[in-house]
Amino acid sequence: MIITTSDNIPGKNITQTFGLVRGNTARSRNFSRDIMAFAKNITGGEVMEYTKLIAESRDQAIDRMVEQAEKMGANAICGVRFSSSSVASGVSEVLVYGTAIKIV
Repeated sequence: MIITTSDNIPGKNITQTFGLVRGNTARSRNFSRDIMAFAKNITGGEVMEYTKLIAESRDQAIDRMVEQAEKMGANAICGVRFSSSSVASGVSEVLVYGTAIKIV
């Protein structure tokens, strides 16, 4: 599965457009990560616990989008975009969406 943020894929022809596909996940922080993040907040620097949580969320959202595209018969997704939001206290959503296509 080719996934790209561009609207076309150089050297490939789009033979069919299936439409919008998306994947999302909502994740909450956990107590142990919060303790480590609090300690890092005092000393400064990257909060690796949250970086890892966000990366896992992004990967899960992409996997769900790809699964939906494959069910439609697509072999690529173009125009991919990411969005994130806070849906509740301590809960964040990661959304990824794009257009499922067939390329040759």
